[in-house]
Amino acid sequence: MTAVPAAPPSLLARVRAALDRHAPGPRTLLAAVSGGPDSLALLDLLARVVPGRGDTLVVAHADHGISPASADVAAAVAGVADTLGLPLETVALGLGAGASETRARAARWRWLREVAARRGALIVTAHHADDQAETTLMRLLRGSAPAGLAAMAPFAGGVLRPLLGATRGELERYVRERGLRPWLDPSNADPRHLRAWLRVEVLPALRRRLPDVDARLAHAAAAARDDVAAWDAALDALPGLAVRPEADGASADRAAFVALPAPLQRALLRAMARRIGAVLGPRRAGRAVAALATAGSGRRIELGGTLRLEVAFDRVRLARMAGTVPPAATLTGPRGTLQWGEWRLAWEPAEAPHIQPREGWEAWLPPGADPVIRPLEAGDRIRPLGGRGRRLVVRCLQDARVAASRRAGWPVVTVRGTLTWVPGVCRAGDELPAAGASAIRVRCDHHPG
Repeated sequence: MTAVPAAPPSLLARVRAALDRHAPGPRTLLAAVSGGPDSLALLDLLARVVPGRGDTLVVAHADHGISPASADVAAAVAGVADTLGLPLETVALGLGAGASETRARAARWRWLREVAARRGALIVTAHHADDQAETTLMRLLRGSAPAGLAAMAPFAGGVLRPLLGATRGELERYVRERGLRPWLDPSNADPRHLRAWLRVEVLPALRRRLPDVDARLAHAAAAARDDVAAWDAALDALPGLAVRPEADGASADRAAFVALPAPLQRALLRAMARRIGAVLGPRRAGRAVAALATAGSGRRIELGGTLRLEVAFDRVRLARMAGTVPPAATLTGPRGTLQWGEWRLAWEPAEAPHIQPREGWEAWLPPGADPVIRPLEAGDRIRPLGGRGRRLVVRCLQDARVAASRRAGWPVVTVRGTLTWVPGVCRAGDELPAAGASAIRVRCDHHPG
């Protein structure tokens, strides 16, 4: 990495302290760089901190295709990365001039998270104290609940914001002193956009009347974050609730949950949504709690987007609904891997064991049989290992307490047309290689994306 001069201690200390606290040890850091003054300052600071920590620093730039200058900005960011000797991740989103702030932000974050997942990286952004004040005020005007008023946390959800304690003015001064050449996005000062209006008109007026308004907003956001943390802790602290993670969400003991007062149920349900990375507003939470009062097992309550509440046996499940169930696929060759919907399969040659597990996540199948993985079909039956006769697979799934909403996307494996294995639920007595014989060992894990 190219050597660079020392940075002002205050900003450098903020970045170093944030990394040491939230990302100890060498990490891959994905710096989100728009090309503006804030993100260029962040990149410059990170480039000075990471050599002493052994981190890998990667520059990420999303070209939204909204501004006529977007291609030039992308080229400028690429030049900065090259000068610093840093790897670059870039994408042309092609959203067009009419794209809204909301659409651009969603597309950018979706791409950033994809890159972070691929690289095993922590996303680092240049959000600062002024951004925090704008976000809190904007959400207050939109009627957000406490989770929204909490605004941005210094570290949450795989995103680090080491400059939340710095002001826009500090960063702009640093950029001037360092001789950096940022792009000034004209939309940031266009009052037709709500955030820009708050930035250029509303907050300056508030600061003239209330000089400490930024501190007040920061205090409100901190108090809201404390409330959010308390409700998250309550999920695990309330007796009998028994909240536990599941493959596609989280669940709680049904009897304990519905015995609580309705306001407490609503707050806990929203905390469960946050735990699985979803947002559940107060009105939908209220509708869900009202429906739970009389819901029997198997009842599903759609909560908007991909979120669903379900009564499954003795549990209340809050889950993200899976997308389209994938079509059948063949496991070809002696070894390989396959992503099938939210499931990942891996197979390789292995010696068949003396005993195969009936309810395991691994199965040994005959070599050269080219097993097929497919969705559950109506009327599917299996001859359970060690059992008598054939059983409906849906009964096996019920016995394994697989919620109704998950059964359509649960994989089944056939060999030469015979249903041979339902991963994690039932191994058939058919197509069993002899103990010690050559076989193909197949492993199935729930692994979204």
